[in-house]
Parts: sequence; structure tokens; C-alpha cells
Amino acid sequence: MVHETGFYDLLGVSPKASADEIKKAYRKLALKYHPDKNPSEGERFKLISQAYEVLSDPKKRDLYDQGGEQAIKEGGMGGGTSPMDMFNMFFGGGGRMQRERRGKNVVHQLSVTLEEMYNGSTRKLGLQKSVICEKCDGYGGKKGTLEKCTNCKGRGVQIKVQQIGPGMIQQIQSMCPDCQGQGERFNSKDRCKNCNGHKVERKKKILEVHIEKGMKDGQKITFHGEGDQEPGLEPGDVITVLDQKDHPVFQRQDENLIMKMELKLAEALCGFKKTVQTLDDRTLIISSQPGEVIKHNDMKCVQNEGMPIYKDPYERGQLIIQFQVEFPEKQWLPEHLMFQLERLLPPREDVMITDEMEEVDLCEVDSQSQQKNYAEAYEEDEPSRVQCQTQ
Repeated sequence: MVHETGFYDLLGVSPKASADEIKKAYRKLALKYHPDKNPSEGERFKLISQAYEVLSDPKKRDLYDQGGEQAIKEGGMGGGTSPMDMFNMFFGGGGRMQRERRGKNVVHQLSVTLEEMYNGSTRKLGLQKSVICEKCDGYGGKKGTLEKCTNCKGRGVQIKVQQIGPGMIQQIQSMCPDCQGQGERFNSKDRCKNCNGHKVERKKKILEVHIEKGMKDGQKITFHGEGDQEPGLEPGDVITVLDQKDHPVFQRQDENLIMKMELKLAEALCGFKKTVQTLDDRTLIISSQPGEVIKHNDMKCVQNEGMPIYKDPYERGQLIIQFQVEFPEKQWLPEHLMFQLERLLPPREDVMITDEMEEVDLCEVDSQSQQKNYAEAYEEDEPSRVQCQTQ
């Protein structure tokens, strides 16, 4: 007869479950409640791993069935493997084991200009991080005074039973507030006054972020081991993600820079000279030859004036220019001069006109009134359309 079923309940299996059923149940729950996926479920993950460690071992399971969790503790057969090690052994992590012993990574977003990505830059990043308390060396209090938490009896969790209906009870498990889930704690007089028993203290850290030429939006710069410190864990990394600001002139497309340039009609037809200020404060002269017609939305490029290539900054992409040709306003030229202008332009196409054709006038389109007329016409047609459907 099984003495208690707590470990079976944690895995969601019956006391008669086979080894394969226990294994499948642990696999499903361990993936679901792993701290990487559910940071708030660390305690549940710990309990699930402890239950599997006992029930997956025939000797430990038999002892547990006879005397419960107390028999496991008295027999010295529990608590030998950490939850992360159990997870790694089960899933064949190998190299994962060391990674799981690291603290969490901290991610910061750094807003940078296109000029900084073009020329390279160094920025200072200030952050608050947890470091091992210098006063107690991360112990949390006076050496040798750490005691088992009397509130949770060293389990790190509390289990409360409440009645939810006639003959129905519910067990609610929560982290022990006295020891913060550690299972151990110091008396107030023995607690480190510097960190208040938390083993770590908050300090400001200044990191220099080196933005190299040609770096891209979303690119990561990693500071290894600069994350929060915690006793028994290797610190995680601080990861800076570059967030490129919009530029008023240039748009970036991989290694190319794209800009728009406005031209008067005379410039588009007869040639032009214009200047472009580069991202490193040089001035380029952009020109076309007389007779080289530039059409609206035409695109031309200047080689080696785009973004520097990352890790090869002496090579650059292209500067791509999209031309916007501005046409003159109405009545810009007196009517008696139109004939002279037409003589200079390519000849127009002749159109054959007959008496059967109708001549109409062109008007400006009023988009607002057009939308209003369309809406009114739709409303008028709507009843008849519905009527047709009901006939």
C-alpha cells in the first residue's frame, strides 16, 4: 500500500504507473515548466525534478511507497541531484549542463544614428546590476548560522489545503515567504546588514559600447559575464541590441544608401549640378550632361559611396539616387511663347479627328465630392439590391 502520493500527484500519474508513463509525464512537465520558458515556475520545476528523481529509481520509489518523503530523507537517498542536472541527464544535454548553471542574460536596446553606424562610435551604457555582496562574500549572513526554515520545513514551498465544495478540497502550493523558496534562512541578528541576507547588492556599472563601421539595425553587441551575479552561478551576458534611428535624407538598404533628389524640369532636360552632404561630412557633386534626359523616378547610383561593409570598412556599397522631376505650375509660360517652346521639343503625335467624334473638356478631380457622390449612389442602389435578393 502506498503511504503517500505527493510525488505521483506532481507528475500527474497514478501510484501504479509504469516506468515509461512516469518518464513521459516528466518529459512533458519539465519542458513546460523549465525556467527558460516559464521563469515564474522555478519552484514547480524543482519539485517536478525531485519527484522524478525518486520515482525513476526503483529502490527510491519502493522506499517512498512504504514510508513517503520522510523515508527518503531518513534513508539519505534524496536531494543528490539538482533539478537542472536532472533535466540535462534526461534530455542528454551534455554541453547544456554548464549553460544552465549560468545566470540570465540582460538585454538592452540602444538607439543609434545612421552617422554612428557609418563612422563608428563609442557610447557609454549605464546599468544597475546585482553583484556578490562584499561584506558576506555572498553567504548572506554570519557563517554557520544558516538554519532550516521552520515555516516550510526546508522545502521552500508551502502547501495550503482549502475546501472548494462539499467533500472537495484543493491543495495550493506557493513559495515560502520566510525563506523566499530557499528552504533555509538566517535569524535577523545573524543576517548580513549590507545585503539584508540577499547575498547580492545592487551597483552601477558603466559599459563602453563600441559601434563598428557598417553595423546594422538589430545587430547585437555582447558583453560576456557582465550580467547579474548570483552565488553558485556563472554570470549571464549583457546583450546590447542596436536600434537605428530614421534619417531625414538617407534610407539604408543593406550596404546601400538611398536618397531622393528633386530636379526642375529644365535640370532634367538640360543637365544639372547638385551637391550631396555625406554622412562623414564630405560634399559630393552630382551632375548630368546637357541632353541626358532624367525622367521622373529614374534611379542612378554612385559607386563606393554607400555604407561601409562591416569588418571591411574600406569597401562601401552604392549611393542610389531616385530623381523627382518637378513640373511647372499652370500658366507658367505666356501663350504666345508656347509655339517657340514646341519647336524645341520632340514633335507631338498627330490625331485623326472626324465629325462623328465628341469633344469634351478636362476638369480637376475633386476627390472629396467624388467619394461623397459614390457613397450617395451606393445608398440609393442598396434598397433595390436587397429587394432583388428577396424576390
